[in-house]
Amino acid sequence: MLENHGLPSSAFKQLIGNGEVAESASHPSLSGFSRLKLFCALSRTPHGLLDMCTPVFAALLWLGGFPPVPVIVIGLITTFAGYTAVYALNDLVDFRVDREKAAAGGLADASGDLDGVIVRHPMAQGFLSFREGLAWALFWSAVALLGAFALNPVCAAIFLGGCVLEAVYCRLWRVSPYRALVSGAVKTSGSMAAVFAVDPHPSPAFVIALFFAIFLWEIGGQNIPNDLTDLEEDRRMQARTIPVHFGVDRAVALAVAAAALALVLNVVVFQLSPLPHGGVLALPALAAGCYLLAWPGLRLFAAKDRAAAMNLFTRASYLPPALLGVVLLGLMTA
Repeated sequence: MLENHGLPSSAFKQLIGNGEVAESASHPSLSGFSRLKLFCALSRTPHGLLDMCTPVFAALLWLGGFPPVPVIVIGLITTFAGYTAVYALNDLVDFRVDREKAAAGGLADASGDLDGVIVRHPMAQGFLSFREGLAWALFWSAVALLGAFALNPVCAAIFLGGCVLEAVYCRLWRVSPYRALVSGAVKTSGSMAAVFAVDPHPSPAFVIALFFAIFLWEIGGQNIPNDLTDLEEDRRMQARTIPVHFGVDRAVALAVAAAALALVLNVVVFQLSPLPHGGVLALPALAAGCYLLAWPGLRLFAAKDRAAAMNLFTRASYLPPALLGVVLLGLMTA
């Protein structure tokens, strides 16, 4: 029989899957690919890969074409490193809070949670040490910083600012529901850096429209729905999230309103883009937004329950790759 080494049984079963780490029975810790999965869980890599489509989408949309190959290579490496580092930073700053949640059994059930596809908060659950998580985050932060500086020093400054804001966001969990605004700013940082990576002097109108499109998508499609799924736990732990502070009805209304405004601004950024047939491509972009953001938002408005909130969070997470697909379609058919 496999031993879980004192770790939560549900998380251990989730990690070992179909017996791929059976070797753990004879070793004090997981190793090989299974151990790499723990670090990917720390950085929420499955969800992060979806988010990484956003800066790629932003860069191509503003440029209206493909940048030089060196920029593409450095940009992709930097994007992966940046998102990997920032997501890990979240767990590092929230380590004590997550340990409280784990002790209360709050991390045991990750079913349907995109952020818990592998295992939720592996440091808090004892799979990784804090020192290991810190080393992982510092390594990818260094890679991201070097890559960002090579692309444009402005990108490096944006990355550092995003890291600071992520730490502030985590610290405000029991302080203010307006931490959601900080989260929105963090989510826009990758795309802002991507635009400046391909053009040192982008259109201010485009940058502003893009900023608020992503900002509102994060608030309405990610932050509030995610906090709704953790509502009972957050209440027990005296968190100050939007659903806890304002109540479910107002939180849902805010989420739906933000999502609707994000769809409008997505159309605007396509109109402002030099992408060939950008105005026409705004239509499939709007259709994708309606399917992945508006429709699940309306279902949440009607049901106001955890399942509908998680459905909106998951569906909205696929909007960035869908928009990237629209842009790539436009480039290939130009």
